[in-house]
Amino acid sequence: MKIGFIGLGNMGGPMATNLIKAGHDVTGFDVAGVSVEGAAVASSAAQAASGADVVITMLPNGAILRDVAAEVIPAMTPGAVLLDCSTVDVDSARAVAAQAAEAGLGALDAPVSGGIGGASAGTLTFMVGGSEEAFAKTKPLFDIMGQKAVHCGPSGNGQAAKICNNMILGVTMIATCEAFALADKLGLDRQAMFDVVSTSSGYSWTMNAYCPAPGIGPQSPADNGYKPGFAADLMLKDLRLSQQAAESADADTPMGRAAMDLYAQFVEQEDGKGMDFSAMLPRFEKRGRG
Repeated sequence: MKIGFIGLGNMGGPMATNLIKAGHDVTGFDVAGVSVEGAAVASSAAQAASGADVVITMLPNGAILRDVAAEVIPAMTPGAVLLDCSTVDVDSARAVAAQAAEAGLGALDAPVSGGIGGASAGTLTFMVGGSEEAFAKTKPLFDIMGQKAVHCGPSGNGQAAKICNNMILGVTMIATCEAFALADKLGLDRQAMFDVVSTSSGYSWTMNAYCPAPGIGPQSPADNGYKPGFAADLMLKDLRLSQQAAESADADTPMGRAAMDLYAQFVEQEDGKGMDFSAMLPRFEKRGRG
């Protein structure tokens, strides 16, 4: 396929590289001027989109997505698909999809899970909202960039799935870190804590696969000085998106709100910026009840 790829950062760059390795014709554009080996370099987002079968975007937020969509949609060929892999607010995803439909284009919101490592290895999971027809057309690309693509329903539902998943993740990580810090203060050995919880009803992905305690369980960012696998900054972004969506949908999400507030404090007022989201554990270790 002829692919325009807009946003060649830590995630987009490796994703574009995998498409090039698979034999697709990729034209890339990034406002920072970065490029990917094997991709043609466009001078603008519109130029990257011109004549493409699929235009893929990987952008920081909904406002930027709306701006880029306004530029690329007029340049795209009717019948082409705008495939947005950014994590943005549901309202922006649905607004862009409506704009694309008016121009005779397919549109998919397809945020990812798996981080930079998954982008490089081609093992991402895509949560996809949009039409069955557009999903079928882009499925071969999902198969190159990832290991799984789940069609979640109409436009916006990919973003909905991502933020609901990550709201659970943020809340669960905080609970896991709180429990380890409490176990420490009660004199319970961390290995014993892990051995019990990981095979009992407290089992969770944050305990069993991504344990926030160094030297316990499988290798995780805790064993690497809490250098980010998934940065606390990004968790805060996703939790804010979850609460924005909850506000829009009139949903009561007190745990999600509490997790957002804690990560905001950790990232913006403490030392969490640039740390993995599991670095909540040393944060709780240092704190008392007050």
